[in-house]
Amino acid sequence: MQLPEKRADSGSTQAEDAGLRAGAGTGEVYCTGNWTLRSMMQLEKRLDSFSWPGSGEIMLDAAAVMAMDTSGAWLLHRTVHALEARGRTVRLRGLRPEFNALVAAIVARGVPTEAQSRGTESENVLARIGRRAWHGVCNALGIIAFLGEGSLHLARSLIHPGRMRWRPVLHNLQIAGFEAMPITGLLCFLMGVVIAYQGAEQLQRYGANIFVADLVGLSMVRELSPLLTAIIVAGRSGSAYAAQIGTMKITEEIDALRTIGVVPMELLVLPKVLALVIALPLLTVYTDIMGVLGGMIMARAQLDVGFGAFLDRLEDAISLSSYLIGLGKAPVFAVIIGLVGCYQGFQVSGSADSVGRQTTVSVVQSIFLVIVADALFSIVFSWLDI
Repeated sequence: MQLPEKRADSGSTQAEDAGLRAGAGTGEVYCTGNWTLRSMMQLEKRLDSFSWPGSGEIMLDAAAVMAMDTSGAWLLHRTVHALEARGRTVRLRGLRPEFNALVAAIVARGVPTEAQSRGTESENVLARIGRRAWHGVCNALGIIAFLGEGSLHLARSLIHPGRMRWRPVLHNLQIAGFEAMPITGLLCFLMGVVIAYQGAEQLQRYGANIFVADLVGLSMVRELSPLLTAIIVAGRSGSAYAAQIGTMKITEEIDALRTIGVVPMELLVLPKVLALVIALPLLTVYTDIMGVLGGMIMARAQLDVGFGAFLDRLEDAISLSSYLIGLGKAPVFAVIIGLVGCYQGFQVSGSADSVGRQTTVSVVQSIFLVIVADALFSIVFSWLDI
């Protein structure tokens, strides 16, 4: 689209209904009326039914456009782009400077036209797969870089302990740890009940009622308690971290922190990650107890295994290494949840819609990476025969 020429006098200078009309000259088309959001539907209908000149250059005279907003500017830009896509040469003249500035802003911002949107939708499947794969690689590299930056700031804080902000650490410890106890404890208690109930029927067939302690104890202590606790914390605290940091970024609070010399990594990220590293192992110990308690109650009700017999068998069934394996996973899960939640918060841009989108991404990625890490732990422990 060429730059508008100097506004030319046209026969129609009075306000008319928004639309187009053919001019007296060959290839001349006059834009008339108010090109605004209110007349958008009317403009769309007239553009669809308008008969454009068959060949040659098209001269769009916009001198009779009385009003124009962003919607009208986009519609004009889309119309010109559609004509040029058919191989026509389009020249625009008579557009008021303020209207021309709106059209130029639409072009500069790269707002997609209808044809471009259709082209994106019909894009090759392999191209879409490649783009998503590349986006995933860039996202993974970003998280790794974020981890490296956080490690540098943690090392600096360990060298200079005065830089550590302990009050935010304690605040996040209360929110991510203490306040998460009811939901994590209830879930693992019910999980212990379910495991004991499902195993009761099979164990009764072989007269192995006492082995319900092995079933509940090993499954909860070694695998389910740390995994379920991490998943709940990812949905509860990881999403909160992403939403909080994302909102601060939109309201430019993070820029304000940098302006006054406060490093966002030290104020917003390290306290959250450290609080999770402390809270998640403690929550895991708590959920271990609740899961075993649920299994004990169900074993008493279904298999007539008393509490004392259950605990005696549990002591033989669970070795120290099995307990430490489950407990050792918790800090790794905590680092994953904290880093992913904070990283996705810093990726927020634009509007509040981006906050919700990145919060969802943080929960999905955290849970996925926690499960992947747990699977890798299982493979490594299998190799080491632990």
